[in-house]
Amino acid sequence: MPQSAEQVEKWVRRFHPAPQCAARLVCLPHAGGSASFFHPVSRALAPTVEVLAIQYPGRQDRRHEPAVGSIAELADRILDALRHLDDRPLALFGHSMGAILGYEVALRMRDAGLPAPAHLFASGRRAPSRYRDEGVHHLPDDRIVSELRTLSGTDAAMLADPEVLNMILPAIRSDYQAVETYRHDPGRKLDCPVTVLTGDSDPRVSLDEAGAWAEHTTGPTELKVFPGGHFFLVDRSADVLAVLRRELLGSSPTVA
Repeated sequence: MPQSAEQVEKWVRRFHPAPQCAARLVCLPHAGGSASFFHPVSRALAPTVEVLAIQYPGRQDRRHEPAVGSIAELADRILDALRHLDDRPLALFGHSMGAILGYEVALRMRDAGLPAPAHLFASGRRAPSRYRDEGVHHLPDDRIVSELRTLSGTDAAMLADPEVLNMILPAIRSDYQAVETYRHDPGRKLDCPVTVLTGDSDPRVSLDEAGAWAEHTTGPTELKVFPGGHFFLVDRSADVLAVLRRELLGSSPTVA
């Protein structure tokens, strides 16, 4: 069943409302990430593209809600929040865990009889069929913090603050549980275009694992490789935005 307007507002952040937009881009954060990570993307693409950033439970303004440790449950609840947005082309952009969520939400859109996503952008994540036995969600807190430092996606000052860590680690552990226990259904494929974005020195994604996304759609796929590690999209934001504009709008103007 579709969620109430109040429930939808819990999941979707519109930093720059654009009622006359040509397309919408739903952005799904990485493990431990929040909707605010995509505020710069929203600012850069508005008003032609309206960015809808997903806020998972257990962080920021939803920190008092229990986190969800299941990709399937997260995807179901995100779909409910998005199913009424059918008046514009809608694309999905997910980074790391968010890429797997984007894939599962796209499958659910098709199963629900909704318009297929205009595009799936899968960033910083192995293809759904490529697994590694990493087990981060089983590690003690200090080892999880070491993992976060390795990936360089979390503010170092936050990782050094025990009070902040105590607040954010439960959601981070839950996110890792969700993505590490996820298994795809080999009998299901997308039919939309997929653009895969990856860093050439990402310790968690090889080029082969990134390229295997082509096995998960009958639509066209493209692999874009950028200099950088797991969070290449921060340092290469102008290049990533150019890719988004090209695919969503058919152009790639110079980024200011």
